[in-house]
Amino acid sequence: MPPGGNLAYATWVRSGPGLRELSAEQFTAELDALTGIYALAMDAPTSELPGRKSIMERHATYPAFCAVVAVLRGGPGDPGRPGEPGRPGEPGGQDHGQYPDGAEPSGRTSPRELITMPDERALIGFAYGFHGSAGQWWHDVVRESLTAHRGREAAGHWLGDSFEFAEVHVRPGHQGHGTGRAMMHTLAAGRPERTAVLSTPDGQTRARRLYRSLGFADLLPAFTFPGAGPSYAIMGAVLPLRDEPAAAGRSASPSRR
Repeated sequence: MPPGGNLAYATWVRSGPGLRELSAEQFTAELDALTGIYALAMDAPTSELPGRKSIMERHATYPAFCAVVAVLRGGPGDPGRPGEPGRPGEPGGQDHGQYPDGAEPSGRTSPRELITMPDERALIGFAYGFHGSAGQWWHDVVRESLTAHRGREAAGHWLGDSFEFAEVHVRPGHQGHGTGRAMMHTLAAGRPERTAVLSTPDGQTRARRLYRSLGFADLLPAFTFPGAGPSYAIMGAVLPLRDEPAAAGRSASPSRR
């Protein structure tokens, strides 16, 4: 691990925040900052955070785990675009659009640039996922219900070889500018799985509209996890994700495991 921080590499989109990929080790090292974003995005009570942190730590041990964070360009800890010096700036003064209409959601740099962990004020979002497997709580609960409601063949199609988006969260003040979309594209790019699946609070939310624009469809609407609680929609998409230009209202804070 390089001296000075836990994050190793930067991936940039054409405009807006930088997207930085994290290993499982880097992800667990930054759980305090990430659960802070979760709390803001989900308006979660403080009492919920230790349990959420424990769940996220366990997820980091799952097969083919991958994670990404979104960091403001020019904010504290931003090293600048590749080949440019770091630029000081305030988080509120940045262009938070992820990429212009019609642009490809890529913009990866090659070779990747070595960076350090940013100031938490510059960290505006994170997302992660992993390969779904038997023995994982969410996977087993959803597969059982999907089998009961839609049959064994449908359950096998959607969950037999799936990438599971576990969490996608953006700070409330930075939502609606394509950050969630870009993080999801980054995580799903080049994945070998046949499908992608996730759960999101039921209702016509901004997050659900985003997922539909990416190609997700309802598999189990109005689904309640064991132990009761709020209603969720289980959604699935065939990979690769649909590629559409970003538009207002498409950043997300959706999934809870």
